[in-house]
Amino acid sequence: MDYRQNGVLKLYFYFLLIFLWCTKILSIFGLRLKPMKTNVLLTGCCLFFLIGCQKQEETPKVIYENKQETTEVSYQKIDSTEIKIADLPVKFIGTDYLLHPVGDVRVYNTGSSKYGSSKTNQVSYTISNYSNPEITGFISNIMFQHKDSITLEPLTTNRMEILSIAYLDELALKSNRQLLVYTLVDMDTNRDGRYDSNDIKTLYLSKINGTNFTKLAPDYHELLEWKIIDDKLYFRTIEDINKNGEFDSKDAVHYSFVNLINDEWIVEEYNPLN
Repeated sequence: MDYRQNGVLKLYFYFLLIFLWCTKILSIFGLRLKPMKTNVLLTGCCLFFLIGCQKQEETPKVIYENKQETTEVSYQKIDSTEIKIADLPVKFIGTDYLLHPVGDVRVYNTGSSKYGSSKTNQVSYTISNYSNPEITGFISNIMFQHKDSITLEPLTTNRMEILSIAYLDELALKSNRQLLVYTLVDMDTNRDGRYDSNDIKTLYLSKINGTNFTKLAPDYHELLEWKIIDDKLYFRTIEDINKNGEFDSKDAVHYSFVNLINDEWIVEEYNPLN
């Protein structure tokens, strides 16, 4: 029995004490509850207790196939039959490329009704939010376009949910290298059919035109954070070493960095605790 069940048990116990106390007070004044009302109240208490004590199943962050992590990861391709829309393009200051965020129309239930009518849905056509030097939102792909061209090229052909895109503007000023850092979901790790924040977040890097799109974090590692210091990108990930599908204090934290000046981005792991 977990802490939620213990809390429900205590609540039921206190409710029962209050019920018995009220019954005693009424009896002092010569009043008594009818047997049917008493039975209804007690039955309600029992049902409340039984429902509250049912174990609440939580979907794990990762569900492993046959309880074992496979070395070969199969990324799902984009479904060409899905209806997508795009935001107006974003151009980071000092660059020559337009970024067109692509995503889905989102429908929200307002949860309210007017004059007896049914609940209404609210439609959002906004895919992303831009605040220099970062784009955030629920983005399934990015179309890249040079400012002097009409040709658009997709970032990826794989299904993804891009949560943020950061332009490394300070690095560009110092080294003339224009790079983008992506925080995203690239696998349905909990196997619920959706790509969202309930899946593992990972880290990618690309050039400003979307080429050399490279995954930095290992598969099945949850990204904790990243930061830029001088010409290096440092990041931390956590590995589910006991394969229980959750990330907790028993799992291993990995520390890595990438030298962004190099032509080839090689991830190097280090241990600051040694």
